[in-house]
Amino acid sequence: MASTDSLFEADVPVGFRYRPDFISVDEERALADEIARLEFSTFEMRGVVARRRVRFFGRTYDASGAAPPPIPGFLLPLRDRAAAWAGVDGPAFAMALVNEYRPGAPIGWHRDAPQYGIVCGVSLLSACRMRFRPYVLRTEQASNKQPRRTTHEICLEPRSGYLMTGAARNAFEHHIPASPALRYSITFRTIRK
Repeated sequence: MASTDSLFEADVPVGFRYRPDFISVDEERALADEIARLEFSTFEMRGVVARRRVRFFGRTYDASGAAPPPIPGFLLPLRDRAAAWAGVDGPAFAMALVNEYRPGAPIGWHRDAPQYGIVCGVSLLSACRMRFRPYVLRTEQASNKQPRRTTHEICLEPRSGYLMTGAARNAFEHHIPASPALRYSITFRTIRK
């Protein structure tokens, strides 16, 4: 893992922006209460069922399935705040994904689907580590026998937000190791043009 440049700046890829206390304690509590009432589904990617559970709004990764419901009213103020931070209009964030990470549930190494552009995430209830490593095409990965290592890492605190654009979004993949406590994340995505 690379070291941080200073005591106050996280060691993150270019294009990654982090904001602690993106929402207040009261906002977190209200969001968590709404999220606790959601009906979550299991998530399968490339034939593997994830340990996290999900709820999609607006858009989904699965183009062949039924369209998910629109982004609910309780998420719209947060979507609009995220959009203002990203410098886009609120409706540009066409997808909202709510993830439920029960204790012990990670998310493996991945790069967000190519049809999406800007990614904005908000963490609720507990902290987690977000790790980055350079993205390598599967064909290149198969021919290179060297182990791939984390090059950047940040702690996502409860109520914090992050934006991934540019190199952080396109040239790196990320993962979140298993957390010891319940965590929710809300992720908004724009559609790539």
